[in-house]
Amino acid sequence: MHPIHYRFATPEDAELLAPLNQQLIRDEGHRNRMNLLQLTERMAGWLRGEYEAVLFEDGTDAIGYTLFRREPEFVYLRQLFVVPEWRRQHVARNALRWLWRNAWADAPRVRIDVLVSNVAGRAFWQSVGFQDYCITMEAPRPTSGYQV
Repeated sequence: MHPIHYRFATPEDAELLAPLNQQLIRDEGHRNRMNLLQLTERMAGWLRGEYEAVLFEDGTDAIGYTLFRREPEFVYLRQLFVVPEWRRQHVARNALRWLWRNAWADAPRVRIDVLVSNVAGRAFWQSVGFQDYCITMEAPRPTSGYQV
């Protein structure tokens, strides 16, 4: 094992980030059905726009990443992913420490969204100090009339 290095990603890293994003979508049970090409294009667009990403690398291998956007009063952390073989080795925890020191030094807080069904993810986020702030609810369009 090599020491883990962190680097800010560029739009040219979208092809490297998209398969990691695809694995994240599968792992958390998200209903996003975008294919790899669509995820690559979306990631490149985000990185050309208002989002920033940091890659976590072991030598030359990408072992994880985070995607975030700066808001006036907080950082919105949209995605954090670690490849399965590196999980439970404090990679995400150490990445968060690095991010607080190097990317979010002036941010008063970080906000995340976690799917309710992602029990392991919720437990991780709580273990690193995140607390419930709000609940987003949704309903599918009724097929016949309203159920009021």
